[in-house]
Amino acid sequence: MADFDLSSTRKTLFGALLDARDRFGRNKIALEDLERQPISFGRLVLASLVLGRKLAGLTAPREHVGVLLPNVQGIAVTLFALNAFGRVPAFLNFTAGIVNLKAACEVAEVGTIVTSRRFVEQGKLDDVVSALEEGRRIVWLEDVRATITSFDKLRGLVDSWMARRVHAKAGLSPDDAGVLLFTSGSEGKPKGVVLSNANLVANAYQVKAHAGDVLTPDDVFFNPLPIFHSFGLTAGLLTAILNGMKSVLYPSPLHYRQIPKLVAGTRATIMLATDTFLQGYARAAGENDLATVRYVIAGAERVKEETRRLWSRHGTVILEGYGATECSPVIAVSLPDRNRPGSAGPILPGLEWRLDPVEGIHEGGRLHVRGPNVMKGYLDPQAPGGVAPPPEGWHDTGDIVTLDDGLVTIRGRAKRFAKIGGEMISLAAIEAMTQRLWPDCNHVVVALPDPRKGEQIVLITDKPDADRDALLAHAREQGFPELWVPKSILVAGIPVLGSGKTDYAAAVEMAHRLQAML
Repeated sequence: MADFDLSSTRKTLFGALLDARDRFGRNKIALEDLERQPISFGRLVLASLVLGRKLAGLTAPREHVGVLLPNVQGIAVTLFALNAFGRVPAFLNFTAGIVNLKAACEVAEVGTIVTSRRFVEQGKLDDVVSALEEGRRIVWLEDVRATITSFDKLRGLVDSWMARRVHAKAGLSPDDAGVLLFTSGSEGKPKGVVLSNANLVANAYQVKAHAGDVLTPDDVFFNPLPIFHSFGLTAGLLTAILNGMKSVLYPSPLHYRQIPKLVAGTRATIMLATDTFLQGYARAAGENDLATVRYVIAGAERVKEETRRLWSRHGTVILEGYGATECSPVIAVSLPDRNRPGSAGPILPGLEWRLDPVEGIHEGGRLHVRGPNVMKGYLDPQAPGGVAPPPEGWHDTGDIVTLDDGLVTIRGRAKRFAKIGGEMISLAAIEAMTQRLWPDCNHVVVALPDPRKGEQIVLITDKPDADRDALLAHAREQGFPELWVPKSILVAGIPVLGSGKTDYAAAVEMAHRLQAML
């Protein structure tokens, strides 16, 4: 692990891009996507300045500008374009549904949304855009590009040679808002998270300092995770680009057959994904499709043993990590020499942490973190334009964790513990137990109200012949008390968010509905 210099994070996103360009060279490739037309650091800066001037003419300084785009080069250019001229991109989750999208735009006071006709048509998002258009202006990138003249390109070329001076006129500071993201809502209503420029730059640099020589400028990141999710934004895009590596963007993590072929074509060495997607890629891949991938960085959900086994056949090591949108997002990540299955690895350099005791929990505690990557705060829905900062800089992750030999192990969300007979029971631990019995299937455990015991545990699984007696026998073999065995088993598909996480709120609703039908 390299030393982490906190002072190095005191820059804007566009400033950090300029530093990467100057350090690694204008001609080094920064970005590629499914169109297979890579662009260099120099061209990325140029394109950002040209597009940025156009968008600046349509928006106001510090305005929150909605961005509704897929994972292609255009979303990265738009991010740096808005930042270069002092605007704040608010990344909109196009899988979240109209109600959540409208709520996000309202809490973030979004008056302008940048999107693409091609994307809206291909994604069948016409109804979504029509709903968002009420009271807002839609800026189509195709229309903006059509207005770019030879003079604009010439001016952009001049700007690129004096980019720092151009950017300085925006008056943006490292502590100003860099992006707005919205939590996935896996357990309730999404919140607007304000991440400063310094938060994002710090997290990209922290990951590199943490990894040391594991990551080199020759590495190629393959990122199929959406930029509207913090894992895709920082781990998949910014960590690569700001540290001189190439990021290959892909618009949908669900294309299990296409992605391994593009991984082979781009000779990607690092891949980012969630467990759900990783299983799909490994099963669909041809013999040599994933041969260049040295490491997979997995996050957002626990990695199953079956997933590790599938990827080991391709010679790839899975490094499990852990984060939260509020932390830009990476908090901890495993390293090749500190890679214990089930652990999320050591905490990143520069982060303080503490564990607060939780009643009924005998191991570990509730993790709080403070450091350069911890958010400015949540958007305050009661005070337009207001930001509610974390108390004294400490963010309560809501996760129950243990730290053993410096390695973080997630025991479960504080909200994902059931209280039965006075005992706190981890729903995540029950999921892990079930996964060991039926490793080829997917499972989620929820707690529903119980008139006698307070709560009851319910297993939702996609295993068609799941049997409670078999699960009970397995639990006894594993040393779990009968109290931990789900009272009932419901066979159904597992609801998943666009980010790849299990949608726990939908799972609870599903369990209520299915039980009512029984």
